[in-house]
Amino acid sequence: MSSLEDLPLRDDLRGEKPYGAPQLDVPVQLNTNENPYGPSPELVRALGDAVAAAAGELNRYPDRDAMALRAGLAAYLSAESGVDLDASRVWAANGSNEIILQILQAFGGPGRTALGFEPSYSMHPTITKVSNTRWVNAFRDSDFGLEAERAVTAIAEYRPDVVFLTSPNNPTGTALDHDAIKAVLDVAPGMVVVDEAYGEFRREGTPSALELLAGNPRLIVTRTMSKAFALAGARLGYLAADPAVLEALLLVRMPYHLSTVTQAVARTALSFSGELLGYVGRLREERDSTVAWLRAEGFKVADSDANFVLFGEFPDRDAVWRRMLEAGVLIRVVGPPAWLRVTVGTPEEMAAFRDALKESV
Repeated sequence: MSSLEDLPLRDDLRGEKPYGAPQLDVPVQLNTNENPYGPSPELVRALGDAVAAAAGELNRYPDRDAMALRAGLAAYLSAESGVDLDASRVWAANGSNEIILQILQAFGGPGRTALGFEPSYSMHPTITKVSNTRWVNAFRDSDFGLEAERAVTAIAEYRPDVVFLTSPNNPTGTALDHDAIKAVLDVAPGMVVVDEAYGEFRREGTPSALELLAGNPRLIVTRTMSKAFALAGARLGYLAADPAVLEALLLVRMPYHLSTVTQAVARTALSFSGELLGYVGRLREERDSTVAWLRAEGFKVADSDANFVLFGEFPDRDAVWRRMLEAGVLIRVVGPPAWLRVTVGTPEEMAAFRDALKESV
């Protein structure tokens, strides 16, 4: 049997590690920012009916451009943001990671550069490298925010073809204000991607980059149904942008990339958006109480607009993580050294987290 080293792998992929968070069977899983509230029995039945109806057409290719789904997503974003969107400005794919890959296939590639501000979503540099695009880390401020002046300076130096801004940021949870995003849009020579995977969890008064789409044809705002919609297992990501951006993505998307089943599941979930998004308020409250508790216990905590909290600092965070795991609570070793991240779960799960953390430090 041969090994990976025996294969003619691309040189730039040699030595790389595949992405993956631990998937362990423990009582309390708070490491991958999943929504802890599963679908209701009513939604389960509706999903079953939708999949059953789709099953009768699986001998045919799916709607290649997912027009009905895109119209539903556009209506949802319009209602949330007050921005007038239709299917011509919304695109969908198999998770936001495929969205990011398609963006880089269209606007990145050999001889081109993508720039981000780390610590941030680790798949941005990973997918950038996979697409044979150069990655530049311009770093965030010490408080994990991003000053407009710092961003402008980095863009002037590297002249990137794609800029990634993550708001709320992962793994820190911090959100960007419009001034920073506008400053980047004013000077960026290429595309500006604002990753809003956790956008629905923003605190009141925190704006969405969707509000900046008008007059900014190189702005792309990405979203996912994995988090607020509790649909991580369905793999549905989407974006809003100028129609010309969608024309570019059509050049690189794989034929019939969204299955009939995926489209049916996502459309059904959208029809239950009131129920699903009703849990967002609970998670916000649990997040804020977790932040307050951690600070009262003497930990440093990053301000969070997401469904997770980054906290520290630990002389040996790996040891704390292992002791937490032994107590039946799985959190995440990610982000800046000496920090840990916990996904916000149910009140019962967060009580278990607090007990385990007190025993582990």
